[in-house]
Amino acid sequence: MNTPVGRQRLYRSRSGMILGVCKGLAQHFDVSLFWTRVIVVLLMIFTGFWPVVGLYLLAGFLLKPEPVLPLHNAEESDFYQAYTRSRNEGLSRIKSKFDRLDKRIRRLEDVVTSKEYDWDRRFKK
Repeated sequence: MNTPVGRQRLYRSRSGMILGVCKGLAQHFDVSLFWTRVIVVLLMIFTGFWPVVGLYLLAGFLLKPEPVLPLHNAEESDFYQAYTRSRNEGLSRIKSKFDRLDKRIRRLEDVVTSKEYDWDRRFKK
């Protein structure tokens, strides 16, 4: 059974108000977004504003953004982690995958366009 693996990690939301930290926390811990924001505002008031703002901004810059599409298996999750860690590594993985697909298509074209394939197909009719 495929279960979405994207919700298991803590991400910042792409559709949040300010950097998406509160929405990402609310989604990860499955709590209300409203109460998460209320708690953050109360923490800002009671801690003197700047410590929580500093932690909020730090979390906003350190947390990876939520994947655009839900991740359905470990391979997709692994690719997303590699892509967000280093875009060059992600691009090289995509390039190697397309190179393998290109080789498979060329082999398939060679078989289909060969004379033996044409003769075999004619004899089987």
